[in-house]
Amino acid sequence: MISWVPFAMVRITLFLTGGILLAIYKPGLISEQITFYIVFALVCIYLISAFTLRLWRWAKIFNGFIGLSAIFFIGYLHLLINTSSRQGDHLLNERNEVVAYEAIVRSAPESKAKSWKLQVEVLRVKTGDWRESSGHVMLYVSKKTMEQIPWVYGDRLLIKGTPNQLQPPANPNEFDFKRFLSFRNIYHQQFVMSDQIRFIEHAERKGFIYYSHQVRAGATDVIRKNIPGQQEQAIAMALVLGVTEGIDTDLQSAYAASGAMHVLAVSGLHVGIIYGIILVLLRPLNRYAWSRWVVAGISILLLWSFAFVTGLSPSVLRAVTMFSFIALARPLGWHSNIYNTLAASAFVLLIYNPYLIMSVGFQLSYLAVIGIVYLQRPIYNLWEIDNRVGDWVWQITCVSIAAQIATFALGMLYFHQFPVYFLVSNLFVIPLSTLVLISGIILLVVSGWSALAGIVGAGLQQLIKLLNWLVFKTEEMPFSLISDIYLSTFQCWLLIGGLCALTFMIQYRSVKWMYTAVLLAIVFVGTQYLHLHQWVNREQFVVYSVSGYSALEWIDHGVSYFKADSALQADQERMRFHIRPNRLKRGVSLVNTKIPFSKILPQGIEAVYWKDNKILLAQNKEVQLPQLAEIDYLVVARNSMAPEALNGLTVKKIILDGSNSRSYVNRLKNLIDKDRLHVVLEDGAFVLTQ
Repeated sequence: MISWVPFAMVRITLFLTGGILLAIYKPGLISEQITFYIVFALVCIYLISAFTLRLWRWAKIFNGFIGLSAIFFIGYLHLLINTSSRQGDHLLNERNEVVAYEAIVRSAPESKAKSWKLQVEVLRVKTGDWRESSGHVMLYVSKKTMEQIPWVYGDRLLIKGTPNQLQPPANPNEFDFKRFLSFRNIYHQQFVMSDQIRFIEHAERKGFIYYSHQVRAGATDVIRKNIPGQQEQAIAMALVLGVTEGIDTDLQSAYAASGAMHVLAVSGLHVGIIYGIILVLLRPLNRYAWSRWVVAGISILLLWSFAFVTGLSPSVLRAVTMFSFIALARPLGWHSNIYNTLAASAFVLLIYNPYLIMSVGFQLSYLAVIGIVYLQRPIYNLWEIDNRVGDWVWQITCVSIAAQIATFALGMLYFHQFPVYFLVSNLFVIPLSTLVLISGIILLVVSGWSALAGIVGAGLQQLIKLLNWLVFKTEEMPFSLISDIYLSTFQCWLLIGGLCALTFMIQYRSVKWMYTAVLLAIVFVGTQYLHLHQWVNREQFVVYSVSGYSALEWIDHGVSYFKADSALQADQERMRFHIRPNRLKRGVSLVNTKIPFSKILPQGIEAVYWKDNKILLAQNKEVQLPQLAEIDYLVVARNSMAPEALNGLTVKKIILDGSNSRSYVNRLKNLIDKDRLHVVLEDGAFVLTQ
């Protein structure tokens, strides 16, 4: 069975992680001051017991418990200290209206459909006067007023206007963007025009990150210059530099459906490939006794050089840190326990940024590596192939199976889908992406010789064309993707536990692990039944909050009756973000755009009769309300009803959907009692559940 004695760093990292998670989910449970006193007391007890209780039989267990408890509370305190919103001068604690603020650019600009996105750090704010402040703002600069962002990392800007505090999800089960950004210590956003920003000065001291961003910008220009074709450029920049903003929706969907999505972000796979190439190139040095430290030093230097070229993005830093510890394992003699090595790298990353534990990339990277380390060799040993090509194919297949088993539950929790042909796609995706990565690095190295760079760029374009073609062909295969999978966090843990139990059952040939797996499976089925009863087998009427659009949906036992603007239905990104999450949780498997339980009244207005409720839909200005009508709910779209006609109307609730103008909404708010008025853009989606 498993012995915990050799896994010192695993224990320490797990307890540190436990303290961090407790602080994330229960930040007000213990104050910073009390936590500090607890840590101080535990450390003192540990030191005293370590020197005075050596002969006591249970001394090691007692000291271990005290030491790990101290690590746990250190993790809790570390998270609180690194939460910027707890600072007294933070923007969240500003009581007066901010009319302008001074800030420093803290990210490279990212291109969106209608704006440029960049993160800025607040230095000072102006209310009545100027005073120091802190916090980060996600800034969106309209592309209508600015074609390119001229500012770089470290530039100081003066920004006019008030940063808006991020709001919770406006629609049922929608992605919580506010919570997501809070894990990056960002609590505000602002949409601005170019005339609201004034450049003050460049950074006085251009630090390491500034030069890294400049190098990445230069590398991006090299790729754009030498690789023709928009899709080919996008894939090259994603694979080599980790820049994914140029990938269109069709290409992204194809990679997701084929199980090749992991290659579109520079992470553990890419860094692992580079590390493997470095070890192959340095193999001649292995004959010398002094080579261990030299190989480790060169490997770490080259890995961090690659991270520097990619702009030091969080995913690359995470992967490079992990492989730096793996590189150090050999000269330090840590080969016997790769899990301690991985845990040590995770420990360092969490000390650097405790909120990394909530990063999807962090979780998937470590699970994938642990799965490969633990499962790849036993799976490979199940089948011995004498043919070299067959053995190579089997090795890649085993790596894919091991990584997929480890990340299976988490992938379904976050992405709600499962690529059926991931084994097939990885047979060509991994080799081709390796060639693309190597060719991309060569292109950057030879970029000074235009003729040679052109040749390399042309070859790279053909490689990417082949990769994209194979990905699209895999997507076109029947049943390539199982989508619309809903999984709760608790069910995800049950799946992880069940897979671990099955693995241990096979490894240790113990029946108790089989009983554990069966028990977890029974609990999982029970949670599925509860979800079916509480969420799927119920009726719901929703007026969604989507700015500029009208969107209404009636859901009945997994069947949707959807009425929305055609422009919204064609906008896959908005549908995915605002509408799809609720459908997933409600188990919607069929969507109808015709409402069978509605009819057009003589006055030209549409009436929907749903579960003993009469819902009128006012969607154009030509309609009139029927006289003396008994109305339960009135949904108004596109400023269609005169405010005076609505005043005094006998109705339970007047609902203004997202297509109404701000001025129209304000007029109605002045005329109609707020208890009878629901504005979806302010109050969130209107939801009626039967």
